[in-house]
Amino acid sequence: MGHYIEVEDGVNVYVEDVGSGQPVVFIHGWPLNSKAFEAQVSELASQNFRFIGIDLRGYGKSDKPWSGYDYDTQASDVKAVVDHLKLDNFVLAGFSMGGPIAIRYLSKFGEQGVDKLLLLSAAAPLFTQREDFKINLKPEEVDDIIQQIKEDRPAFLSEFADMFFEQKHSPEFLHWFQTVGLEAGAHSTINSAIALRDEDLRGELAGITLPTAIFHGKKDEICAYELGEELEKQIPNSVLVPFKDSGHGINADEPERFNNELLSFLRSSGVK
Repeated sequence: MGHYIEVEDGVNVYVEDVGSGQPVVFIHGWPLNSKAFEAQVSELASQNFRFIGIDLRGYGKSDKPWSGYDYDTQASDVKAVVDHLKLDNFVLAGFSMGGPIAIRYLSKFGEQGVDKLLLLSAAAPLFTQREDFKINLKPEEVDDIIQQIKEDRPAFLSEFADMFFEQKHSPEFLHWFQTVGLEAGAHSTINSAIALRDEDLRGELAGITLPTAIFHGKKDEICAYELGEELEKQIPNSVLVPFKDSGHGINADEPERFNNELLSFLRSSGVK
């Protein structure tokens, strides 16, 4: 079933809620929505898990207000969903931009009610380089992306799909991927890119005590594999699961392995 949940006055987000059992809350990446996890819905529901897929504000079927695309507000929106659905003992799974939002959720609201953390191709702890952090894109490369979105968003999304996946996918699949990205608000896409460029979560990792799995593609051109290595170093109870034949879109590049590793982690009692 689908829910519309008011996360602040006049702002409603859409949530896909399928199955029963332990809830797994998926936070999608930029500039997609919960449809990015459609291959996980029936897999989880058939294995007695409850799939909760949030369309973040600005994306998919959710409202697209002018503001609120910083990680703090997005994490607060996730909390509003968790509270509304009265979720407990849930797994928090953040893909790409959803990774830092999941981390911010924990540093802002604590770990109560959360069973495990799953970071999928996460854009964390930083998406862009700093004087003392030389992994991934330079801030000016994100500025260039923002400019491309302003000039021709459909063309940018078509090129983005080429970077997103390592394996060959059908033209129909790539067109679908592009249309999912186009469901976002243009202003939402740009404002989230600014958050990706500017936010820094390095101070928020050491406090995470949850069992954490980090799934990351070795050939990721959007969030370099080194980001996954950095997360494993900084998060105490974590394990890095490399996907050697995947780019950024690990659940589409290695779908069977992704679902197997996902279910294995969900069923495990802890990482170490």
